Amino acid sequence: MKTALAILVAAVAFGQSADGLSAAPLNTMNEVGTALQNCWSPPSDAAKGAVTLQFSFKRDGSLIGPPKATSIRVEGDADKRQQLVQAAIDAIQKCLPLTFAPKLADGMAGTVFTLQLASPKQQ
Repeated sequence: MKTALAILVAAVAFGQSADGLSAAPLNTMNEVGTALQNCWSPPSDAAKGAVTLQFSFKRDGSLIGPPKATSIRVEGDADKRQQLVQAAIDAIQKCLPLTFAPKLADGMAGTVFTLQLASPKQQ
């Protein structure tokens, strides 16, 4: 579990990019991180900051429950904070469902993942 978390966070932190979501199944956690990062587009008027979300996938690529904000560091008032949190949650939701290769799906169902999304988007 810690390995999957570290790989997902590292994939996002290093700003790996792809040509968008692919119809091909995702085979690695790096590919999952890239797919999720590609869905993140902070609102143009969003405050600077970062939101860390925790969530778990089902084998079918959908979520087990909604993402939960576990860390929120935002410059600005409560409205700016809520706007950035909602934009981060929306980014995850718009990516779904992801398509996992069978081997990846077997090992990830129910595992808790952590993803940090920053505004402005880090390239």
